[in-house]
Amino acid sequence: MTNSTLPESFRDLEPFVDEWALATREERYDTRMARTIDELDRFYDAIAPRAEEAIDYLNGFDLEELPEAETTLLHLMYSLVMVSYPVNVFRQPKIPDSGAAFFDTVVEPEV
Repeated sequence: MTNSTLPESFRDLEPFVDEWALATREERYDTRMARTIDELDRFYDAIAPRAEEAIDYLNGFDLEELPEAETTLLHLMYSLVMVSYPVNVFRQPKIPDSGAAFFDTVVEPEV
């Protein structure tokens, strides 16, 4: 029996689970905003090369009936999306030139 929280073929990503496998957009955004660009880079550089493989793997499941390990992997992919613009475009966690503006989600989208 294993204590792994990810599917076997993605266990190398385990070090990122506690910090980045977050269930809500708000949690992912708050984590992004609390990290430096170097921390976002480390996460992105580890996860992005595995993204296509993870998506292909997850496409083999019914989204409404994902097992726990696959749900954790999906949450990592959601976090990857959350940090992709800061890493590739903004080069900082916050959207440039946005001042004190912020976006607060009232309702999570249904999946």
